[in-house]
Amino acid sequence: MSDVYVKLKELGLKLPEAPAKGGVYSSSKVFGKNLVYISGCGPVIDSPITGKVGKEFTKEDAKEFSRNSMLNVLAVLQDRIGDLNRVKQAVKILVFVASADEFCEQPYVANGGSQLLVDLFGDEAGAPSRSAIGVNVLPGNIPVEIEAIFEIEGSVKENIIKERNATY
Repeated sequence: MSDVYVKLKELGLKLPEAPAKGGVYSSSKVFGKNLVYISGCGPVIDSPITGKVGKEFTKEDAKEFSRNSMLNVLAVLQDRIGDLNRVKQAVKILVFVASADEFCEQPYVANGGSQLLVDLFGDEAGAPSRSAIGVNVLPGNIPVEIEAIFEIEGSVKENIIKERNATY
């Protein structure tokens, strides 16, 4: 597998800082031996984005928001595991799209996030199972939110214990 960070640069993208939590929850949760769940992340990287797809935003806008949401997901994942090159596969993503009543192209919007994973990790490891759901409203009136599950090379829990022991 090629280096994920080189691929990001080739795509003209950079990983943002992991977004701050917006409530009482964990941004990521390790479960099993090598699975990591990432809580929902929106598309905000530089400036606020609010509104609904099919009203204030086109499906093309929303596809880009989906990609940016996935960049935020990956930033949280990197904070948890230390190196995105440890990703064995993207297992599942759930894409929420704040949609106008007549907007029905949520799967198209989800392609922005899915395509980024394929571009970074390849067809087999990067293409997750997924669901794309239209909703009335999302937190902060953001147009897109994505949550994800990744399988990681090696034990994530052992890595966390080693990192904790190294800091004491």
